[in-house]
Amino acid sequence: MEARDRLVNLGLFGAAAVVWFLVGIVVTTRDPLVDPMAGFIGAGLIGAALGLTAMPLFWLAVFGRHRRVAYKGDWLRAIRRGAWVALVVALFVVLRIQGVFQVPIALFVVAMVIVAESTLSVER
Repeated sequence: MEARDRLVNLGLFGAAAVVWFLVGIVVTTRDPLVDPMAGFIGAGLIGAALGLTAMPLFWLAVFGRHRRVAYKGDWLRAIRRGAWVALVVALFVVLRIQGVFQVPIALFVVAMVIVAESTLSVER
């Protein structure tokens, strides 16, 4: 692992810690029943926090699977997968807040993300 990779990992974990702190502030100080925008702000922050937390974990998993060799494009793939996590989590939180979350919808969204990511991740 190069110093650049280490710094990116630590930077993403640091950014995730900051966003998790913001999630804590929003969750403890704002009520989505009183302020409808609080739910959407919280959903965005929770999605961003989980996405930022997942990005270095995706990269580290691939780095370990490749026997500690970083290949070109691994970071791009890890960032894209973390963005998928952020989008799906934010969508699920918004659906839950609106009261329309259902398991079939969740399974459909997850299946679509898996299909999209497997299509984008095909090595040519």
